[in-house]
Amino acid sequence: MVRAVFPGTFDPIHYGHIDIATRATKIFDELVVAVYDRPLKNLLFSPEERIALTKDSFKDNKQIKVMGYNNLTVEFCQGIDAHVIVRGLRVFSDFEYEFRMALANHRLAKDIEVVALITSEEHTFLSSTTVREIAFLHGDVSTMVPKHVQEALERRMQEVGEVNYTSLKD
Repeated sequence: MVRAVFPGTFDPIHYGHIDIATRATKIFDELVVAVYDRPLKNLLFSPEERIALTKDSFKDNKQIKVMGYNNLTVEFCQGIDAHVIVRGLRVFSDFEYEFRMALANHRLAKDIEVVALITSEEHTFLSSTTVREIAFLHGDVSTMVPKHVQEALERRMQEVGEVNYTSLKD
């Protein structure tokens, strides 16, 4: 059995993430969507909320498990006996970042490979930052995120208010 890890902050999870994860299940026996809880950026949702939203997004897919983690991604992989990290590439600028991260991860753990999947064309513009900003400005994100995520965004934007939004940008 080949277990792969798809790591990210998923703040919030959107259809681009869901597409990459679903497509990865065609390649790997099991995919662990790993929700990172200590990124060097401000987040809209807590780790528990992001894990819950992500679990709900994959509740019907038995090949996908969702877990939180707070250490190096390669250490997380080693801890759950995964030998592949899955990443998504949307635009050319993603490649440079992902290339550097893959090299760093390979330096830390030579037994873990990185597989990059090219995003589907309809999701190339999607990022969690874009989704958060559109939601904050009361735009329609229904084509970008599942209904449960849209509802969570609407609730959170009411709680956060206009004054605090600038601290939520990446």
